[in-house]
Amino acid sequence: MTSLAELAARAPLGNLRPGRISPPRQVPSHISRPEYMFHDGPEVITASDVKDAETIGRIREAGRIAARALQAVGRAVAPGVTTDELDRIGHEYLCDHGAYPSCLGYMGYPKSLCTSVNEVICHGIPDDRPLEEGDIVNVDITAYVGGVHGDTCAMFEVGQVDEASHLLCERTEKAMLRGIKAIRPGREINVIGRVIEAWAKRFEYGVVRDYTGHGVGEAFHSGLIVPHYDAAPKHAEVMEVGMVFTVEPMLTLGTIEWEQWDDDWTVVTADRSRSAQYEHTVVVTEDGAEILTLP
Repeated sequence: MTSLAELAARAPLGNLRPGRISPPRQVPSHISRPEYMFHDGPEVITASDVKDAETIGRIREAGRIAARALQAVGRAVAPGVTTDELDRIGHEYLCDHGAYPSCLGYMGYPKSLCTSVNEVICHGIPDDRPLEEGDIVNVDITAYVGGVHGDTCAMFEVGQVDEASHLLCERTEKAMLRGIKAIRPGREINVIGRVIEAWAKRFEYGVVRDYTGHGVGEAFHSGLIVPHYDAAPKHAEVMEVGMVFTVEPMLTLGTIEWEQWDDDWTVVTADRSRSAQYEHTVVVTEDGAEILTLP
């Protein structure tokens, strides 16, 4: 069996540089804006993380639109396509379906989705760099419609990628699904991260700690934190039926230490090893969890 060290040696280390960022895209005036678009600073929404059936239905619809937008963006991923073009596709899909791109203007973020390429852990800003054969790219997209957000992301391979990168993407998706499978009412939130980290350790992957899942709904990010590592005894909130949050592990082929570009958003691995992330918005049910970000 090939060791992780051998596989990692085949995965190229990153050498990304910031590209040119185009002006923010416009949203038709008839589309409702989230409240953070009307003031400076963070969100000021206070809503329970436990939602009623009507609110869950609205989040499910927002999640469905986000998931379909993600599919539309993913179909365009290919060598030579810029991440700015991916942003255009996602932006137009959301607007065409009456949804506001939640990322656009959130805490000053300049684009409608996040595109995190290769060593970028999260929050990569779409720009004029063309995707290259062998790249991997995370697309993170959130739809705001009906007064709620639906948040999802996935990895896409650009042409033919090396084995280590392919396995990292495949196993990160499985890590997310294993974490979701661990959800049960009465369990502590930290069980999700325990399961994810145990899976990741089988392959010697790094599990990013400083960026987590979160409560979502009326707020893009509520105060609820969902770690993807074994954080016990911290983060011991008990899961309840109707609780809505994201599960979005970020795994790396190397260190979990990170650096941030001068744009104040783009987070890269300190050793420039590759990183992958998958995300779903979920609701706790009587016997487990329902994924709300399915197409």
